[in-house]
Amino acid sequence: MNQQVKLAARPVGMVQKTDFSFETADQPTARDGEVLIETIYVSLDPAMRGWMNDSRSYIKPVQIGEVFRAGTAGRVVASQHPGFQVGDHVTGSWGVQQFAVSNGKDLIKVDTQVAPLATYLATLGMPGMTAYFGLLNTGQPQPGETVVVSGAAGAVGSVVGQIAKIKGCRVVGIAGGQDKCEYCVSELGFDACVDYKNGDLRKQLKAACPDGIDVYFDNVGGDILDVVLGQIKFKSRIVVCGAISQYNNDTPVKGPSNYLSLLVNRARMEGIVVFDNAAHYSEAAVQMAQWIDQGTLASKVHVVEGIENFYETLMMLFTGKNFGKLLLKVDHS
Repeated sequence: MNQQVKLAARPVGMVQKTDFSFETADQPTARDGEVLIETIYVSLDPAMRGWMNDSRSYIKPVQIGEVFRAGTAGRVVASQHPGFQVGDHVTGSWGVQQFAVSNGKDLIKVDTQVAPLATYLATLGMPGMTAYFGLLNTGQPQPGETVVVSGAAGAVGSVVGQIAKIKGCRVVGIAGGQDKCEYCVSELGFDACVDYKNGDLRKQLKAACPDGIDVYFDNVGGDILDVVLGQIKFKSRIVVCGAISQYNNDTPVKGPSNYLSLLVNRARMEGIVVFDNAAHYSEAAVQMAQWIDQGTLASKVHVVEGIENFYETLMMLFTGKNFGKLLLKVDHS
């Protein structure tokens, strides 16, 4: 049988478990030109909240009754496709379900001898690609500059900070909780990390960035974005990657009241959508794999087991309980 999670309703405000249906279907069969994939990992990402809304975005919303969209990794268990063999490990986006059939078009074969399968949904997957292109192409950090990243202990933020260090920058993280801040400094090599949950963020950030901020990589939006805008430098760059603090609002999204700082400092604020860089994923993967091999880029994953725990695991993103890249392990083997 094939356990599946489908979107049952469009949430208003915080996501509820009743917004999903947990169903069982027959296991599909691969026909000529197709492969049958057994899911091992499902990626949990803040962007999932936006996909539940019936509104214009960079990708169409998940429809009511559809298997819920998600990045996925698994193994080929049956193949009628010349390009894939039983036992191949692949990544793709076949959703929150135990099994899926594909014609191979959107599958990527990965080598688990090079890196663990989970890493291909983390540093070598969409979070790593988002960090790589968002920081280097949009943020354009220069050696010696100060780079600040929010959500610093998360899947994207942790990679942003490490790449900035590799590029010779001074890196300051913003995270929730002393344990996450210590992780960013002691394990990831950040120069400093401030705890927005403890004390005056404005003062903490000023102390950590006495000469101002050259590049800000924003994963949270809201009040934190406003605080950072008050401390940016001339010609600074703000990379808008996400706004997790706003995703479950039942009121309009709070925009930056401090936006005139962009004018005063002739600064630039620009959004990053990772799919825009799809043609260059392989180049980024080769570079990041090299950094991982050299020990200069660490990859931390937080794994929860059981497809039945999908909702509770998803909610960890919005309560700050995950540490690193959050994955749901579907296959218990």
